[in-house]
Amino acid sequence: MLKFFSLFSVVRGYNILVIILAQYLTSIYILAPELPLGDVLFDINVLMLVLSSSAAIAAGYIINSFYDSDKDLINRPTKTVLDRLVSQNTKLSGYFILNCLSLVFASYVSFRAVLFFMIYIFAIWFYSHKLKKFLFIGNLTASILAVIPFFAVFIYYQNFNNVIFVHATFLFLLIAMKELTKDLENIKGDLAQNYKTIPVVYGVVVSKKMLTALSIATFIPALLLLMYFSIGYMDYYFYASIVTLLFFDIFLWKSNKRSHFLTLHNILKCIIVAGVFSIVLINVHLVLSRVF
Repeated sequence: MLKFFSLFSVVRGYNILVIILAQYLTSIYILAPELPLGDVLFDINVLMLVLSSSAAIAAGYIINSFYDSDKDLINRPTKTVLDRLVSQNTKLSGYFILNCLSLVFASYVSFRAVLFFMIYIFAIWFYSHKLKKFLFIGNLTASILAVIPFFAVFIYYQNFNNVIFVHATFLFLLIAMKELTKDLENIKGDLAQNYKTIPVVYGVVVSKKMLTALSIATFIPALLLLMYFSIGYMDYYFYASIVTLLFFDIFLWKSNKRSHFLTLHNILKCIIVAGVFSIVLINVHLVLSRVF
């Protein structure tokens, strides 16, 4: 049982479940709102794309954990002890099996889907092995890799509506903030392992200034969605996000401990997860008609 929880912790099973839910809700309410619910839920191609994304992301968490094991022992000793209940050989075997499954699932959709996920899998490995140690490039790459799975279903539905790009920009900026906050949280381990992160190279104060600038930039897509697009009751989510980000900025400048940065990190994760569940508010009448 402990090994099961260890493996679940390594592949971030809770994150995978949120990503699956996010891909389906995005497909139903943003990418293909005109299609009947059954046409999306029981579309085998969508299922294969979601499974392919999930397998590739889970494999990515494994290889990331493999390369970061020494750093995580400093930053997250309790979690690392749990993760190490599963041997490195088992993790690597799981990494290759999950990547193979990702390509098998993608092959059901098309050869182009296989190429898409082959590139995605390589990009995750290259980020974990090399890019994450480089200044700015690591944060930018991590943010892009987190958004890419949504482009799999986006390309499948070929919906090029402007509202999708504004939503994606809002998500990208939140993830960029989360990555930089995580660097502040993990500065001790990054220093020990010679990772060239923004807090290590430029210091905590500059990192806080950058986070504040990113939070202000996040207001732009949020306000665009509120003023120029029809997003139903989801507008309450964006109002709440703006208020929460203002609180985030105030608390950020008072933070000077790892526990403080962990709290800020969790605030950003809560905003992202709340955004996933808020997608259904775009069209509440659609929800009620499909339920009743």
